[in-house]
Amino acid sequence: MKSLKYLNKYFWKYRWRLGFGVVFVGISNLFSIFPVQVIRNAFDVVIETVSVYKLMEGSDLQADLYNNLTQVLLAFGAFVLVFALLKGFFLFLMRYTIIIMSRFIEFDLKNEIFDKYQKLDMAFYKSNNTGDLMNRISEDVSRVRMYLGPAIMYTINLFVLFLLVVITMININPKLTLYVLTPLPILSITIYFVSNIINKRSERVQAQLSTLSTFTQESFSGIRVLKAYGMNDSKLELFRKECEDFKDESLSLVKVNAFFTPLMILLIGVSTIITIFIGGRLAIAGEISYGNIAEFVIYVNMLTWPVASLGWVTSLVQRAAASQRRINEFLETEEGIKNGRAKVDSIKGSIEFKGVSFRYPGMDFDVISNLSFKVEPGESIAIMGRTGSGKSSVANLISRLYEVEKGQILIDGKDIKEHDLSTLRSSIGYVPQEVFLFSSSIKDNISFGMNEGGASLSDVKKAAKDAHVLHNIEDFPEGMETMLGERGITLSGGQKQRISIARALIKKPNILILDDCLSAVDTETEEIIVRNLKEATLKSSNIIISHRVSSVKHCDKILFLEDGQLIESGSHKELIAKEGEYFELYQKQLTEITGISAN
Repeated sequence: MKSLKYLNKYFWKYRWRLGFGVVFVGISNLFSIFPVQVIRNAFDVVIETVSVYKLMEGSDLQADLYNNLTQVLLAFGAFVLVFALLKGFFLFLMRYTIIIMSRFIEFDLKNEIFDKYQKLDMAFYKSNNTGDLMNRISEDVSRVRMYLGPAIMYTINLFVLFLLVVITMININPKLTLYVLTPLPILSITIYFVSNIINKRSERVQAQLSTLSTFTQESFSGIRVLKAYGMNDSKLELFRKECEDFKDESLSLVKVNAFFTPLMILLIGVSTIITIFIGGRLAIAGEISYGNIAEFVIYVNMLTWPVASLGWVTSLVQRAAASQRRINEFLETEEGIKNGRAKVDSIKGSIEFKGVSFRYPGMDFDVISNLSFKVEPGESIAIMGRTGSGKSSVANLISRLYEVEKGQILIDGKDIKEHDLSTLRSSIGYVPQEVFLFSSSIKDNISFGMNEGGASLSDVKKAAKDAHVLHNIEDFPEGMETMLGERGITLSGGQKQRISIARALIKKPNILILDDCLSAVDTETEEIIVRNLKEATLKSSNIIISHRVSSVKHCDKILFLEDGQLIESGSHKELIAKEGEYFELYQKQLTEITGISAN
């Protein structure tokens, strides 16, 4: 239950709803007690009247007595009906306040988790799979909501009803009450032991559900690869195995609940038998009326569902505790990247690396080692190197997706750690190596980085034209309103890259980072895009990461990395003259294209 303490702040936030809910629980239960007392009086009146009725047999008063009894019973029936209607009304108010409160808390909790997810750094996402993240914000929150609503409502209802019923029973006959409530200690001990089993099995069910969600999400995301390799049957078999494990874990939990509920009903049944047996003896002795026996039987049955629901409520609470514990693991995760306090209106775009070294979490070697360079607004710098040389890591560090291990990155002469993250990232136009498009229209994807209403159709078209993709978009029947499939699956690789470039350009960023984003376009299209980029980013600090010389030869400076270390730097002409690693790469690519040696 310790993990559920985290939710207390929400109970305080909605304390008035919860408070009124408790009041409505009490009132609705009062109107449950009153009809029972009416029924007791009705029983006693009928028994007494029947005795008198038999004594008056053959007299004229017998018919009058019968008519009077009928009127009294009709009045009793009317009272019971009115009390039932009033109970139903307050029962509605009880559910309206408490259940709606649980929905409000569910809304707040999901938003809090999502906000936390966005604040966590990339290292967190590398160590946690998507399916598990989705499961915690959906399935786990839903289970917590069942604790916040039904579990709390039924628990309060049981407590209030039990209190009212026991007080009423004691006032009638303490001895009979003691006998009737004898099975309850057994019930409490059973709940204690069974709840521990439910808790452990609930945690296993939730963990397996996360595994199943992850498996499903990865299968659907990689459906093209799965089909291309003909692995449908193999994946189906693995999915069946995961489902089988989930079924086994769920059934183990169901078996406990299946045993628990009948046991509760059995104990209530024992109480009913005791009531009739002991109550009958007391009635014969004249200590209670026969109406009291009927009253006690009704009271015991009134407690049947609330007490029997203890098993269900216990299961809900334990499941919620297991889910909230999983949620708390993420909510309590320390944010690896702290937001800087220095806020400026805008970032001009000056970037300087001073002896920067960096390694990804879990690695035992540096992917960038003692790297230093500087780029001013209006300049273009290219970063080249073989696969794994650390090119993309430079882009990640400038966007502060990861924290620098050693050295310092300066933005406009100020340490990057001091800058407000929102201001920094909103000043950057970033086209990642792995393009991601949303399941929305092309227009929405291009204007994604703008504030709502901040991009006109003409701005979108201008960005698309600079990225040399406007003519492709206009060929679609719905043009800019064309809806894209998940991750832009309906587009070619080159079209996705160019739409991603347009998304970066429309922001008119002061820092533009292109991470190998022209790999899927032909050389002619590449030349057009490069020419357009030069015109569109004259005042920006441009960092172009590529493995193709044709994409970077226009840059003011080219950095060539190997194993995270800078081994060459200079303009295209200077590096060609050095005849080093860059020259060899240029010669190789030129030969592949023309078949003519650079010599």
